[in-house]
Amino acid sequence: MKMRTMTSMLLAAGAIGTAQAATEADVDKSFGPYKSGVPTVAGVKPGTVIDKSNVEAAKGALIPSMAQFIKSGQTTLAVGETYSFGISKNYIDATRKNLNKVSLGANVGDLVGFVAGRPFPQEPDAKDPRAGEKVFWNFQHNNRIGDSYTIWPWYMEYKNMASGKVERTLKQEYHIIQWKHRVDQEPRPEVEPNPSQLLRSGYLKVHEPQDLKDTQLLISRFSDDAKLDEVYLYLGFQRRVRRLASNQVTDPFLGSDLMVEDFEGYNGRMRDMKWEYKGTRDLLVPFYAHNKQKLAEEPKEADFKFIDFGGEGACFPNVTWQLRKTYVIESVPVNPDHVISKRVHYVDAETYALSLNEIYDRKGELWKTFIIAYTDSESHMPKNAGRGVAINDGFSIIDVQAKHCSTGKFKVHLDQEMSPTKLFSVQFMRGS
Repeated sequence: MKMRTMTSMLLAAGAIGTAQAATEADVDKSFGPYKSGVPTVAGVKPGTVIDKSNVEAAKGALIPSMAQFIKSGQTTLAVGETYSFGISKNYIDATRKNLNKVSLGANVGDLVGFVAGRPFPQEPDAKDPRAGEKVFWNFQHNNRIGDSYTIWPWYMEYKNMASGKVERTLKQEYHIIQWKHRVDQEPRPEVEPNPSQLLRSGYLKVHEPQDLKDTQLLISRFSDDAKLDEVYLYLGFQRRVRRLASNQVTDPFLGSDLMVEDFEGYNGRMRDMKWEYKGTRDLLVPFYAHNKQKLAEEPKEADFKFIDFGGEGACFPNVTWQLRKTYVIESVPVNPDHVISKRVHYVDAETYALSLNEIYDRKGELWKTFIIAYTDSESHMPKNAGRGVAINDGFSIIDVQAKHCSTGKFKVHLDQEMSPTKLFSVQFMRGS
């Protein structure tokens, strides 16, 4: 009896933590951070171009690595107007409907009572030792460009930053499906059958160059965070599917500067990291209206132009940056043999997208800066309008130690017909 009582107390302490219950006002603030005005920082206003001559004045609105890139003359940064991206009404309604029904379990990675929407819409509390974990659960269950989407085509280039030489170009397609907690696309709330209780899956296929043609990757995450992700790789030249070991998701993906664990800023289990909330800041992040940018002329698509890249080695997205409310979260691997010592994630307070991430090597020195560029769905392709999501428009991951980068240009389709369930199986990989 005594043991049962102690266990119950520990579970309750882990689930409740120190935070107050969320209110309707918290929901309004979470989804409308700019209703009462946009952030302001001295020396930073729309139309300003930040370069090495004025970077010191704007340093308070920059993450450390971007400030250094600008200070050293490797890039400049154009400031755009801050505006609300707007979030899917169904997602907001799901948050209200399920308000205060979700809690943390006793262990990191345990989420109790989650149905749909944003699990923890209240402001992170510096006094709450699990505030960082709650912010990242909001990321894990953010709207993820809807319940399913397709990137086709996805051009990825490997670049020598010093010389500007493009060493390799890949052309790929990438599909995502959300199996559970769906709010926008039918079937809702879950795709069935789902006997393995998957949360989401991603399927990637390489079309070019010839030596990588038909290489495929399938990543499946379980609803139960205690289960290891299933990651399968099909190499066209070997003509066989193999399952990747958990430590292989930190290997360079197809020779790029990106690893599978980096996808979307963090592509891993909650329990594999220690999460710490480091505060809230108003920071410049690559959020913008796609159709108002100076877009690339190549590669050509009949109905779409991709974002362009500039700066040293053409390693930096050539887009405007907004001053936005941002949560700073530090994640430290539980495994002491992990290839990194920590990541610092800069989480957008409105969308919970990870637009900026700094990755540190095992010595604690900055290794990579991962920049993910986002546009609102209203400013993208006409067929994506009205969806209320932040669209991942491209990225750059810069290895500051090797002076190298990998960049990606995306054409995103918010079209569930392009991501049928048959894609997300090992059998399909073999058959295709």
